[in-house]
Amino acid sequence: MKSGYIVFIYLFSFSLISQSKSKWVPPLDIPIQLSGTFGELRNNHFHAGLDIRTQGRQGLNVRCVQDGRVRRIRVSLSGYGKTIYIEHPNGTTSVYAHLKKFAPKIEEYVKKNQYEKESFTIQLFPELNEFPIKAGEIIGYSGNTGGSNGPHLHFEMRKTNGQLPINAMQYPLLIEDTRHPQVQNFYLYSGMDSFSSKKEYPLTKINDSVYTSAGIIASGKINVGLRLFDRQNKSQNKNGIYSASIRLNGVEYFNYQMDQISFDDSKFINLMIDYKELKTKKRRIQRFFSHPKQSFSFLKNKNQNGEMQIDPGKSYQLLIELNDYNKNSSFIEVYLTGIKNELEHQKKKENLIEITKDHKYEFNDKSVYFQKDSFFGIVDIKVKDHGDTLFVGKDIYPMKKAFKVKFKIPKEDSLTLSKSFISFLNEKGKPVFFSAFKKDGYWEGKSKILGKFLLTKDTIAPEINAINFKESQWLSNNNFLKFRITDDFSGLKKIRGEINGKWILLEHEPKNKSLVYDLRDIKFKESLNQLTIEVEDQVGNKTVFKRNFYRKVK
Repeated sequence: MKSGYIVFIYLFSFSLISQSKSKWVPPLDIPIQLSGTFGELRNNHFHAGLDIRTQGRQGLNVRCVQDGRVRRIRVSLSGYGKTIYIEHPNGTTSVYAHLKKFAPKIEEYVKKNQYEKESFTIQLFPELNEFPIKAGEIIGYSGNTGGSNGPHLHFEMRKTNGQLPINAMQYPLLIEDTRHPQVQNFYLYSGMDSFSSKKEYPLTKINDSVYTSAGIIASGKINVGLRLFDRQNKSQNKNGIYSASIRLNGVEYFNYQMDQISFDDSKFINLMIDYKELKTKKRRIQRFFSHPKQSFSFLKNKNQNGEMQIDPGKSYQLLIELNDYNKNSSFIEVYLTGIKNELEHQKKKENLIEITKDHKYEFNDKSVYFQKDSFFGIVDIKVKDHGDTLFVGKDIYPMKKAFKVKFKIPKEDSLTLSKSFISFLNEKGKPVFFSAFKKDGYWEGKSKILGKFLLTKDTIAPEINAINFKESQWLSNNNFLKFRITDDFSGLKKIRGEINGKWILLEHEPKNKSLVYDLRDIKFKESLNQLTIEVEDQVGNKTVFKRNFYRKVK
């Protein structure tokens, strides 16, 4: 009897597990093609999901991949835009980002809360059983909201406990892929810090998956850098690889595999690339080593750092294996001979900032402050004051902590000064808004990017233009009011819309400079209505847009 009870429990538990795994539905109805893979290197972060192409369109049905419950909803102007997080019984959470709209019942819930809080941007955590969702149920419609640069669905799977992203390629997405990772350039580096030198060596492509090079001479400690990409069938996007290993004379020195990542990994991503090369030449070289200051969760062996010793007079075979998730592999086979002083590691010794102590630079009306451990190693930075500009090195070193920049506010503060702020010169040499925060007689701000800072002003208010209606127009047959909203410099800070004195929900999409209002949000009690939109930029310049319109009372 006891044995039968145990068997029953086992079968029942297995049945529950099978049910939670048995039905898995792709998030889109169209064939799945990727424009971004899990774990690939992006600007300042590892990609935590899959970017699924939507054929250049918006509004495609987005379906829940498994039974679950909506546990989080977010609407943001940046990042993931409109996003749904669904928790599943098997301990995973699925994430659907950059949506154009939510499914009707979810949209209604979100809009109700937006009106209650009088805010377009919002984050909600529904009650546990408020939105049960079945596998295959439509939860939203694909879009291009937030930080998206084109229509697509950003899809993630996470471990619910800890919200750790896991590689969604392990699920049956049925992605056709027979293409091997491709290598563009091969480099050997002489060290791990900011002063390490590199040398490029040409590769001979034997076939679509094998590369070789011979006659390379090297010395001392070296590590590998590659420019590379991977593609799936029917897609021209250059995506990242899944795993890599490096062996010297058969001994493994480095190995990683993108099965899961931690959001903390992104703190160190700029150590996994040649940061200077990216910033000065726009070329992303992936470095295959583990810096002493980093701690990546996807490394197979934390004791391997990718650094290899080459001794004079000895011969070596360097073998690099690169894989995508579908087990398409490429190999680089390189033969080296050790010599003395080749790729010798030289360090510059002027303007050095040690990482073990604070550094402060003070001028008449400006200052710069680096706290200890602002960088991952010793760096060579020149800080100087020149007129209205503060030069804080060049953006060629990745930073661990932000540094503080301060500009003194003159005592004879005026209306013009009240519209002043600190700007940062971007890569094109154009000033962009940095900070208008004032404290103890200074403008101040924090940055993790080195470069030029200067004091600038913005006295021009934002502009609002109606696109699809005119003053005193009848709008009974219109569903939406559309606007174009722009600011010439410091950027938008606040937007508030009202009809007849009551707050209205304006959908703002910054990259399109668009504002949209849904006239169906409220029931009109009068045919004549007054619309007011007030917009303020980062330094307090304001524009008030007013327009009357008519709408049939229903």
